[in-house]
Amino acid sequence: MNKEFKTSISPCAVTEDELKLINKLTVRELKAEEVFTFNVILCDNEVDRDSERFDIAALEKLAELFVGVTGIFDHNPCGGNQTARIFDTVCEKVTGKMTSFGEGYACVKAKAYMPRTVKNADLIAEIEAGIKKEVSVSCAVSTFTCSICGEDMRDGKCKHIRGRRYGDKICSCILSDVTDAYEWSFVAIPAQVNAGVTKGFGDRFKDCENLIKAVREGKCVKFTREQASQLCEYIEALEADALDGRLFRKSLTDEAVRFALIAVPELDRETVINMCSTAQTAELIKMKDAFRLKAGEIIPLSPQLKAKKEKPKTNNNDFKF
Repeated sequence: MNKEFKTSISPCAVTEDELKLINKLTVRELKAEEVFTFNVILCDNEVDRDSERFDIAALEKLAELFVGVTGIFDHNPCGGNQTARIFDTVCEKVTGKMTSFGEGYACVKAKAYMPRTVKNADLIAEIEAGIKKEVSVSCAVSTFTCSICGEDMRDGKCKHIRGRRYGDKICSCILSDVTDAYEWSFVAIPAQVNAGVTKGFGDRFKDCENLIKAVREGKCVKFTREQASQLCEYIEALEADALDGRLFRKSLTDEAVRFALIAVPELDRETVINMCSTAQTAELIKMKDAFRLKAGEIIPLSPQLKAKKEKPKTNNNDFKF
């Protein structure tokens, strides 16, 4: 842990120029004594606890996008949780400081403000006392690059595992091409060691379908423990349904092939199997029904002989001696 940035929040006195920036975001102009301001280290380019890291371009974009963004608690995006707002940012490159993978260290520093009200008095006291230190940001990125092979870690080409060592390098996911910045939160344990960053949407998602949709769209998502558990259960249910579907498909294909070979004997089995394997399930059902109807015209598909009925058991009393 770099002690220089262990505390990501620190109080600061508001200057006249900063007050002008703040009043660009307010409905009425506030006076210096009406606001409490503090510095925030939002994120950096060091590898975090999820074996992910931002590249420099991503940090520069985040610094641009986070101006005017609200601060909340624990990524819970309800109006009552809004407590502060960022009015100035900078992507700062620290001379002489290096990351664990040998790149020059950089971070997004921001200045935030909140009104000095009775409601905020306790929070201000906790910030001043060093209790509220860590923050975490919520944002969207579109590129996830493997630090080992340079391939996209989502399309299946990359076979490396985050956090695992390959030779003299440890694999990490490089996050780049930032598309949006949603909010920043006061949290207890951030993902990044120095500042804390959570790439995701938190409670913005109401169900597993939305979580999966976000991943498909290339958005980087951070799951809570509850969401991860719910998603695992959802995936297990989908896997069970998928197994049922595969068994049904196999049975359907076997029937379609059998009827097709009877209905059109000129076709060879391999050709029929290939034809069935490329058909959609709905099409395969229609093919099976059509082949079955045609096959029924050629040979009977129901047994001509019925099973003989068992003779009724006789009662021993019926025998006469």
